[in-house]
Amino acid sequence: MNKRLTYLLRSAAAVCLLPCMVACGGTRKSADMAATAAQPVGPAFSADSAYQFCQQQCDFGPRTMNSEAHERCAAWIAGKFRQYGLEVSLQQATLSGYDGTPLRATNIMASYQPAASRRVLLCAHWDSRPWADNDPDEANHRQPVMAANDGASGVAVMIELARLISADTLNVGVDFVCFDAEDWGVPEWADFSGDHGSTWALGAQHWAGQFAASHSPSADRQAAPAPQYGILLDMVGGQGARFFQEQVSMAFARSVVEKVWRAAEVVGYGGYFVRDEGGGITDDHLPVNQVAKIPCIDIIPYYPDCEQSSFGPTWHTVSDDMQHIDRATLQAVGQTLVQVLYSE
Repeated sequence: MNKRLTYLLRSAAAVCLLPCMVACGGTRKSADMAATAAQPVGPAFSADSAYQFCQQQCDFGPRTMNSEAHERCAAWIAGKFRQYGLEVSLQQATLSGYDGTPLRATNIMASYQPAASRRVLLCAHWDSRPWADNDPDEANHRQPVMAANDGASGVAVMIELARLISADTLNVGVDFVCFDAEDWGVPEWADFSGDHGSTWALGAQHWAGQFAASHSPSADRQAAPAPQYGILLDMVGGQGARFFQEQVSMAFARSVVEKVWRAAEVVGYGGYFVRDEGGGITDDHLPVNQVAKIPCIDIIPYYPDCEQSSFGPTWHTVSDDMQHIDRATLQAVGQTLVQVLYSE
């Protein structure tokens, strides 16, 4: 994603939309917010299990686009969702990188109770950044990132949630989407004069376009029900992580932010989910909001006092590895999402 050191929004379109969204509808809270349970509900999330799912992705090596590790990991992710009884489909496309490189992309989609009319979208990106262009050692700037946190952690939390709900019954269906080609955005060392923001979240852009087409009035056939809202998980396993209320999320889906942050407080993880606004991020949730028209928030960390990056010291470095994954962070995010799903 366009996770710049300043933690500022890089999408001109989103910048233009923010004032209108906040003024016209951002302060409205939907009635379903009140339905969030005041007491913890649902099964216990296993941080140990999520940690292992994160490790297993990293065992393939960096999952950079067009690599063997990328293809093998895609098959593994799809297999895990199938193992837990979900209906899996693969959305494959050749996308164009910022430099014109053809990228063999696969968005992995898995549905729990696919016939349910009320649905929630959970999503994360699963690819690795090809270049550690924020590493403190310039010699590493063209080395791939293992992406234990910036990629694998969000997918790991989703797989663990799939494992839990597969043995239970929810009042809603859940659509899990693992977006590909998120982290091929323009590297810091590249000479590029185009729109930097459009070079990120390529898989999500493709998915949102396909979703919008299939749900348009002119679509050839009846599409599956659209999710009522979405939650994007990005870098949800880092040491010392805290999650501020991201500006694009607040603009498009304030009531969903409130739902999630309240759920965190109910299950005792309010210290991780800070009730202050962070910056605005060009991430996978932007096309989900703007193109697919699904109100979607981004659970993403903000380190206001970190000199290396406001996304934490391992962001886009060779140190984004399993040594810097914290089970406590995975637990906080995972149990919060259990609370959200089982409160519907």
